[in-house]
Amino acid sequence: MEESGAGFVVRTQAESWLPLSPGERSVAIEVLVHGPLSRTEIARRLDLSPGSLTRLTKPLIQEGLLVEVEEAGATEGRQGRPSQPLDVVADSRHFLGFKITDDTVYGVLTTLRSEIVARLDRSLAARDPGEVADVLAGMTRELSRGRPRPAGLGIGVGGLVEGRSVVGESPFLGWRGVPLAALVEERTGLPVVVENDTAAFVEAETWFGAGRGLDRFVVLTIGAGLGYGLVLGGRRVPYSGDEDRGFGRHWILDPYGPLTPDGRRGSAVSLLTIPNIRYQVRAATGRDVGYEEILASAAAGEPMPARVVGEAARALGILVAQIANFVMPQKILLAGEGVGLMKVAGDVVENTIRDNRHPRAAPVVLETRVSDFHDWARGAAVLAIQVLVLGAAQV
Repeated sequence: MEESGAGFVVRTQAESWLPLSPGERSVAIEVLVHGPLSRTEIARRLDLSPGSLTRLTKPLIQEGLLVEVEEAGATEGRQGRPSQPLDVVADSRHFLGFKITDDTVYGVLTTLRSEIVARLDRSLAARDPGEVADVLAGMTRELSRGRPRPAGLGIGVGGLVEGRSVVGESPFLGWRGVPLAALVEERTGLPVVVENDTAAFVEAETWFGAGRGLDRFVVLTIGAGLGYGLVLGGRRVPYSGDEDRGFGRHWILDPYGPLTPDGRRGSAVSLLTIPNIRYQVRAATGRDVGYEEILASAAAGEPMPARVVGEAARALGILVAQIANFVMPQKILLAGEGVGLMKVAGDVVENTIRDNRHPRAAPVVLETRVSDFHDWARGAAVLAIQVLVLGAAQV
């Protein structure tokens, strides 16, 4: 291997496993997400004959994507032919993921199994698409310095993304029709995939996180905005338009609730997002208070913050209960920078969920995670793994 002018370590072997046949892709994804797996288990999961499985796995092993590993618990002196499950070579390729907010770019470098090996943040001095692409290119060089050339690059953006390449609209950045993938590809020489940030986050959780192995799974994120992702049959249901940003503005949880600048009166967005919670407190007190301070004041029993936080907690409980009633998910993951609400008023949320469910309904499995923007960047890297390397279908 040798150092290139871009700061990458150039491999002497093939850079990519592409193109994978549909059968090879199915085997690779099964092992990547659920491995290590025995050949018997892979054949059972994919309904393959032993001969077909051997034909599909042989090139994947030769190309360095899969490797035979010792079976867990194997001991010396064991009788018979040793079992050698298959696993992916996680550090054989690296991937970049970026999450763009209105003022910062968060970046990570991950392995093939989305394990973060490096992270980096950069402030945005401007939101001009070309300048943002320059920042992404600089971060790509820094994150990749001294490491093998990344196999692909994913970018998550809040807003509507078209064809996994063009930012159709991003209110946070003030963009319309920005060909972001092309701008970044031109500057980095890497293949690029762009996606809505919530969609990318959902994909990462479905393959490698809270939704791994589940047929019905929901991700609900609260923070600067409200995000929703639905997984059915183990696959994310794609957005048909802009409903990721729009559903919360029109999902009315309390018709007599607060009227805020963003979202209809009493909507999920009006009640739950950080900007609107801050707006409600500012409108009532005349003070511009940060979200964490509002939560602390509510926990201390200050009347106005306590009322606003209590209303948000009840709204969240209603929203989770309604999702559970209609979708019947095996698990709901609540994530985002706004989930500190659960620490202060989690009992209100849980009581409200019960009050809005049938008494005999199965309990809602609600997993709460305070996620930072590096987790969202990791989601973008997973999109790069899915689309650019494994060639997974558009999901």
